[in-house]
This record gives sequence, C-alpha cells and structure tokens, in this order.
Amino acid sequence: MREHTPEKTLRNARTWGSQMTNAEEILRRVLRNRRFLGTKFRRQVPIGPYVADFACVQEKLIVECDGPTHGDPDRRAHDARRDAWLTEHGWRVLRISNDRVIGGGDLVLNDIQGALRLPSSALR
Repeated sequence: MREHTPEKTLRNARTWGSQMTNAEEILRRVLRNRRFLGTKFRRQVPIGPYVADFACVQEKLIVECDGPTHGDPDRRAHDARRDAWLTEHGWRVLRISNDRVIGGGDLVLNDIQGALRLPSSALR
C-alpha cells in the first residue's frame, strides 16, 4: 500500500491519527487487537492518495466514521470519488455516521460483521 502513497498522505495519516473523534475512539476500542471477531483492523491507514479511518487489510474492508461535514454536497462528491477509487483498487468501503457509532450500540457491530463477509464458522 505504501509504495503508491504520496508523502502528504502519510503526513496526514500521522496527524489525523492523533486527533480522533469520539466515534473513532469508540470504534478503536472495539476493533483494536483483534477484539472484534478476531479480525485485524488498522487505524488511519494510508491507501494510495487517501487515508482510511479503519482498514482490515486481509478482508480489504475500510470502515469510515462520517461526521456532519460529510453531509455537505462538496464533501459528498469528494467521498464518492474517493470510494470509487478505493473500489477500483479492490477495497470495499463501509460508511457509518458518527451518530450511529455513538448511539447505535451493537447495530454498528452488526454492520461491520455483515461487511466482513466472514464464514459463519469464523464468528464463533
């Protein structure tokens, strides 16, 4: 991943990694150290020209926490271009609103579990 990642993107990943939102912190607690279904998620992962909030490299799944700014039309257009690029490069992107992460309880975990597409035997 890193060989195609611009230096600016790497700097952004480092900066943003130390400035997590409440929703990102909640997800980090659940996804770190293979706590969620034994899957390995990394945080603030540079992928090409972009930085993913959380990425499971093995399953090629990106989980994005979207705050209120993602409702802006310009931001939505940027997100669509970004998601298209990531999809073209073999990634699946799951966008979850910060409100759902903060107040949705297990619903968010169900969303991520469904997106992982793990065989049922891996869920035990």
